[in-house]
Amino acid sequence: MFVVAGAGIVGLATALELKRRFPRDRVVVLEAADTIASAQTAHNSGVVHAGIYYRPGSLKARLCVEGARLIAERCERLDLPFRRCGKLIVARDGRERARLDELARRAKANGVSGARIVGRDEIRMREPHCAGIAALWSPATAVTDFRAVALSLADELRSHGGEIRTGARVLGVERALGASGRDVARSAPLAVRLAGGEVVGARFLVACAGLGADRLAAAAGIATPVRIVPFRGGYRLVNGRSAELVRALVYPVPDPRLPFLGVHLSRHVDGSVTLGPTALPWPWRAHAPRLRGRELVRDLRDFFAWRGTVRALWRHRRAGLRELVVAVRPALLAHAARSYVPALDPHDLRPGPAGVRAQAVARDGTLVDDFLVVEGERQLHVLNAPSPAATSALALARTIAARAAARID
Repeated sequence: MFVVAGAGIVGLATALELKRRFPRDRVVVLEAADTIASAQTAHNSGVVHAGIYYRPGSLKARLCVEGARLIAERCERLDLPFRRCGKLIVARDGRERARLDELARRAKANGVSGARIVGRDEIRMREPHCAGIAALWSPATAVTDFRAVALSLADELRSHGGEIRTGARVLGVERALGASGRDVARSAPLAVRLAGGEVVGARFLVACAGLGADRLAAAAGIATPVRIVPFRGGYRLVNGRSAELVRALVYPVPDPRLPFLGVHLSRHVDGSVTLGPTALPWPWRAHAPRLRGRELVRDLRDFFAWRGTVRALWRHRRAGLRELVVAVRPALLAHAARSYVPALDPHDLRPGPAGVRAQAVARDGTLVDDFLVVEGERQLHVLNAPSPAATSALALARTIAARAAARID
C-alpha cells in the first residue's frame, strides 16, 4: 500500500499518479484537516504561471512549464474554471527595465511561449490604465481555481479505487516489526503512526505535508537541511471604479533577492480583482490559528529556535520591516500599486483573503528557491513547494511518482 500524507493539490496529484502507475496497489491519502485542499491550495492567487521567473535548469523552471500545460489540458477536458488572460510585468524605471531583459532571457531558456518585451504603446493597448516604461508580456499566463482542480483530482482518485481519509494526522513513521521483532512483509515495511494510536502499514510513503513538512520528516527520522518558515500573505479586494482599471494580471518587476513576486493586481476567474499579497514572516503555521497554548508555544519555539530564521530575518530586515508596516497600514498596498496603476483609489480597497505560505529556509538563512524533495528509507518528503507548486502540481506528481517507483524493490 502507498500512503500519501497531505491532501493538497500536490498530494492528491501524486496519489493519482501512483494509482495510475500501480493500479493493483492500494493508495491512501491521509489528511490531518477535516477537509481536503483547505490549506495552501485554497489560499493562493489562482494564477497559472508560465515559467518566466525561475532559474533555467531548476525544477521550478522545468515543472512549471510542463505543469501549466497539464493544468490547461485538465481544465479544458473537465470544464473546470480557466481563462488564459496573459500578464504584464511592468518596469517603472531604468533599473527595472534592465531586470526585464533577464526575465526575458529566462523565459526564452525555459521555453515559455510568446513572452516578449513591449513598450508604452502596447502596455496601454493591453491595460489602458497601466503606466510603465516597458513591460514583459506573457500571453501564456492564465488563471484558474486550484481548489476546484484539486477536488477533481480527488474525485478521479476515488473513481480508480484510491482512498482519502480526513482527520488522519500522521505523527511518525517507523520500520514495521512483527511479533518476533523481525521486519514484517515487504508489502508493508513501514508503520505510519496516526494521532489516536492507529498504525497504518505502508509499502512506501510520500509526504506532501506543506506547512508541517519539516516536522513530519523529523518524526520519520530524516535529518533535513532546512526548516519551514511560514509567511503570511494578505490581499485586499478591489471594488468600485478601481476594479475596472485592470483587465487581467499586472505585476511589478520582482526583487531578485527575494522569492516573492511583489504586490500585483489580479482579475480572477470569477471576475473579482485583488491587490497583494503581503509577505510577512509569520510564526503560526495554521491558516486560521487557534490560540491553543501548546500549539501556539510549539509554533513560536520552532520559528525562533531555527538559526536560519533569525539569519533570514536579519538579512532581509528592511523588506521585513516594510512588510510589517504594510500589515499595520494596508493602504500602503495601494501606494505600491499606484506606481504602475496610478488611478487606483485606496478607498476602493476592502479586506480580502489571506493565507500562509510554507517556505523552506536553510541554516545559513537562505530562502530555498527551488522545489526540494528529500529521500528516506522507502519515503519521499516534499520539503519545499512554494509558488509555482500549484501550477506545477501535475508535473511534480509525475516526478515524485517516478522517483518512488525507482526506489521500490
